[in-house]
Amino acid sequence: MIDERGLSVGAEALGRGGLDWLVGSARDTGNGLAWPETPTGEELDPTLYSGTAGIVLALIEGREHFGEDRYGDAAVRGALTLAAAADEWDGSSLYTGLTGMAVALRAVHELLGDTAAGAAADRALQRVRSRFDGTRWDDRWFDLLIGNAGIALGALAVGDTELAVRAVTPYLRTAERTAGGMQWESLSGTPARFHHLSHGTLGIAYALAAVGRAAGRPDLTELAVLGASDVVARNEAGPTGFRVPHSDPQHSPDLTERYSYGWCHGPTGDAQVFRLLGSVLQDPVWRALADQCWYTVTHSGLPQRTHPGFWDNNGRCCGTAGVLALACDRHVEHGDGLDFAHTLAADLASRATEDAAGVRWSNIEHRATANTLEPCTGWAMGNAGIVRELLRYARLTMGRAAGYAVDWPDHAAAGC
Repeated sequence: MIDERGLSVGAEALGRGGLDWLVGSARDTGNGLAWPETPTGEELDPTLYSGTAGIVLALIEGREHFGEDRYGDAAVRGALTLAAAADEWDGSSLYTGLTGMAVALRAVHELLGDTAAGAAADRALQRVRSRFDGTRWDDRWFDLLIGNAGIALGALAVGDTELAVRAVTPYLRTAERTAGGMQWESLSGTPARFHHLSHGTLGIAYALAAVGRAAGRPDLTELAVLGASDVVARNEAGPTGFRVPHSDPQHSPDLTERYSYGWCHGPTGDAQVFRLLGSVLQDPVWRALADQCWYTVTHSGLPQRTHPGFWDNNGRCCGTAGVLALACDRHVEHGDGLDFAHTLAADLASRATEDAAGVRWSNIEHRATANTLEPCTGWAMGNAGIVRELLRYARLTMGRAAGYAVDWPDHAAAGC
């Protein structure tokens, strides 16, 4: 029998230890704090995906959860290096560029009262605007993680609907008709068409639906439905579940499994798109598809490591923490996610490393002999993303607030 109270208290303690490890892993640049992707890394990473921007948001989460200013102070010092990076960084995207930095900087302004961070966010977005060529920002990717869709969602997150509309408008003319709906070339020069949230059609559909609602643009919402419908037509799990291949034709089949189950390329992320469409359209069909995703996730075997490469990541992007986010959403919206959330939280607890430095998590590379990887600091594969979800889980199981201190641009708030 699961000790629910023990898990709640334990998750909160792990969250605190994870935050302390992050603070201890920071580099003092002389003008603020910055983080490399791993503690021994040489290059400081300012991005939302794997670096300082994502860590700043986790520190804000810690400050709001525990009411301790030391986490907020660290976030403000992190914002100083983000502001400097935003004046020179090349990329524009949500997860690897200026847009994600602007999201973190605006949060520091709004929640911690740092007006300089807000001004830096404005400068960052102005640089993003200036780089738009009328169709795209990145010459390779046209997706959520690196391309237009993510920039649109980041712009919405900081209240810039005009930029968000500008970012998604090119999808109207670049859509490719399919038997099931519409799809896009999200990676230039490859015949592969990606289907899921991070790099594929569903990520673009998510941005179109979110911007369509915010801007009152039904044409964008209609295109979002066509994109999602293409992916739904590819479902191979029948009427009960939802499982769609990574891509068609398969991209890098020697490196990439055909089916994944996490946020990035699987039903965990797919469910987030269907949650949003259900909210925007008030159509039970989309809610039923989110239910099918939940069925597949909970019957896939995760978080057990059933075979090499199946489930070797604890993080928010590809691993257990991302599934925990969905389980907590299910608890808020349907009351059926808590048991699985307990299982996921217990698994994260069992895989944590705890010592005097704090708490951190290592992922596994099954294709290498020395397969335990160095712990990561950031949102995608490391402490920042895991801590954020553990603290939310602790609040939910303790009867506290159901949301986050800062909503993530591509994760609709539960209950909305």
